[in-house]
Amino acid sequence: MSVLEGIPIDLSIVLGSTRIPIRQVLKMSRGAMIPLDCGQDDPTRLYVNDRLVAEGRILVNGESMSLEITRVMEREG
Repeated sequence: MSVLEGIPIDLSIVLGSTRIPIRQVLKMSRGAMIPLDCGQDDPTRLYVNDRLVAEGRILVNGESMSLEITRVMEREG
């Protein structure tokens, strides 16, 4: 077993974002559409511990989804 296997990380894949009032969220029902600040050809962002580390695109294969990494960000400092 690797020493790294026991280290927890917070991983987020972000398709886009938006700002909406909580009252609008509370009124939503199943199937509601939420507009995002990006287009379908914009990159999806991968964050590790709240730091942007890569961008990619979502791939769909039947019922499975995955992220294809297309760009790895340069490390700061």
